[in-house]
Amino acid sequence: MRRFQRLRLWRPLLVLGLLLLGLSACGTPNVDWQLQISGAVSQPLSLSYGELADMPQTELNDILMEKSHGEDEYTSWSGVALSDILGQAGASEDYVVLTAVAADGYAIEISRQEAEGGIIALKSQGEWIAETDPDHGPIRLVCPNAPSNRWVFQLQEIQVVAP
Repeated sequence: MRRFQRLRLWRPLLVLGLLLLGLSACGTPNVDWQLQISGAVSQPLSLSYGELADMPQTELNDILMEKSHGEDEYTSWSGVALSDILGQAGASEDYVVLTAVAADGYAIEISRQEAEGGIIALKSQGEWIAETDPDHGPIRLVCPNAPSNRWVFQLQEIQVVAP
């Protein structure tokens, strides 16, 4: 009988401990990453991974990912709306192109039309990119109006170009 009473005393503590452990495992990954916003902006930005994760998140569901190799597929992404970041940086209202620069120096120009509705993705299929695909993370520029071979992974800088 005493054994049963001791178990009843420890059960709430055990449940609380498991709950806290589970919550800490579900949190934002601890990632050392900076995204720079520069060029034709009134307020150049440097946003950490944690700051991006704390910003309002936008969901893009069932986005066609046109692949250059393999079969196309529909994917879901979540992250910060590119328009929110450009607004925060005071991007020129007449910008014509964004130059997206990856960690390895790869750079590509994304037209204003292609960038429309784009996000700085932190999650793919509901999972943190930093944890599920570290070779292509921790963040990725996802532009649903552009083929996926133009989506830049390991994004480090967005340069706003105005006429």
